[in-house]
Amino acid sequence: MSWIPIMVFSLLVFFFFIFLLRKFVGYMKREQSLEIESLKSTLIDPDNPIGLSGTELDKLKKQQQEAQAHLREVISKIPVKEKDGRFQIDEEEVRRRRESQNGTGDEARKPDVSGQA
Repeated sequence: MSWIPIMVFSLLVFFFFIFLLRKFVGYMKREQSLEIESLKSTLIDPDNPIGLSGTELDKLKKQQQEAQAHLREVISKIPVKEKDGRFQIDEEEVRRRRESQNGTGDEARKPDVSGQA
C-alpha cells in the first residue's frame, strides 16, 4: 500500500517536468523563430536517401543511368525463346554463335601445313 503514494508522486513530478520542457521549447522556438521539423521528415529524403550533396547525387544518377543502359544492351544480345510461358536461353542459337565465332577464329590461328613458306 505504501508504494501507491510514491508512484502517484513520481508520476506527478514526471508530468510536471514534461510540462516545463514543453513550455521551455515553445518559448525558445518563439524567441529564436525556430521551426522544428518532425523526426520522420528528417530521416529519409525520397530523392536522396543517402544524404549526398547535389553534385554527388547528379553524378551518381548519371552513373546509374549509364550502367542501366549498358545492362539493357548486354541483355538484349542474349538470345531467348519463350517456352511454357517462361523466357529461357535459346541454347541452339548460343551454340550456333559459338560455332561461327570458333570457325572464323580458328582459321586465323591454324598453322600453314601446305609446306609453302
